[in-house]
Amino acid sequence: MENKIRIFSGNSNVELAEGICSFLNVPLGAAKVKTFSDGEIMVEIGENVRGRDIYVVQSTCCPTNNNLMELLIMMDALKRASAATITAVIPYYGYARQDRKAAPRTPITSKLVADLITAAGADRVVTVDLHAGQIQGFFNIPVDNLYAAPAILEHLRQRFTNDDIVMVSPDAGGTERARAFAKRLGCTLAVIDKRRTGPNVAEVMHLIGDVTGKDAIILDDMIDTAGTLTQAAKALKAHGARSIYACATHGVLSGPAIDRINASDIEGVLVTDTVPLGEKAERTSKIKIITVANLLAEAIRRIHGDESVSSLFV
Repeated sequence: MENKIRIFSGNSNVELAEGICSFLNVPLGAAKVKTFSDGEIMVEIGENVRGRDIYVVQSTCCPTNNNLMELLIMMDALKRASAATITAVIPYYGYARQDRKAAPRTPITSKLVADLITAAGADRVVTVDLHAGQIQGFFNIPVDNLYAAPAILEHLRQRFTNDDIVMVSPDAGGTERARAFAKRLGCTLAVIDKRRTGPNVAEVMHLIGDVTGKDAIILDDMIDTAGTLTQAAKALKAHGARSIYACATHGVLSGPAIDRINASDIEGVLVTDTVPLGEKAERTSKIKIITVANLLAEAIRRIHGDESVSSLFV
């Protein structure tokens, strides 16, 4: 594997890429990603990649546009350097929330980004917990949408040993995800009926299920401004939850998210390293990070060895 495979990283996921390399026992590829004074991005590949299978690890998280351009330019450089195949490993797929025309005269940016990634030279995409599964259909190349559930479930089993826990979906759309977790943990399920009044604005309406005297675990695919999360926590506390925790794959944590979490009744938040945390988030004792490096490394190993990756989807 070491002679044929090469893993490169943009600026957004260097630590995660190093973790993947450690699991696979391969070195991190040599690449320089620089920015000119006018903001243009320049990429320089520092080793021979001719005829090799390349995996570029880059989340398109904040700064979203910079990280997306880094990914596109790096893939273009690798394609022009005669790489055999290029796989875009995108732990967090930005622009995923705009996956349909929710209102007149609005774009479908997740499709646009898919077209850009394909045009830049990607032969395959590996990602984690897409915001909407149908985004896989926006690509005309293979897409492996992995799930961080096994890593999160393992942590929850170690953290909660009693039977008085309840999985909570913060909205109706996440009910299926929360139900799957509840089934694996052998606990009950609750759903919060939420109505949005605008982008990044949520209003809690009703709680379906019993949380009285229980440890409530709010489950979502991402935490952005934490408005949904903290409103859900407020509703759970009002309905008699004993303690409140939260877990999500992608800790975007933008804007007032950290301040909201610190001021809320939430005792702990579990996220993965698909999105690197900022300094403010790292200083917050409520937030715990688990890695998905082993999950992505195993997916890369199986893809490179022409093995099935379907068992990693659950």
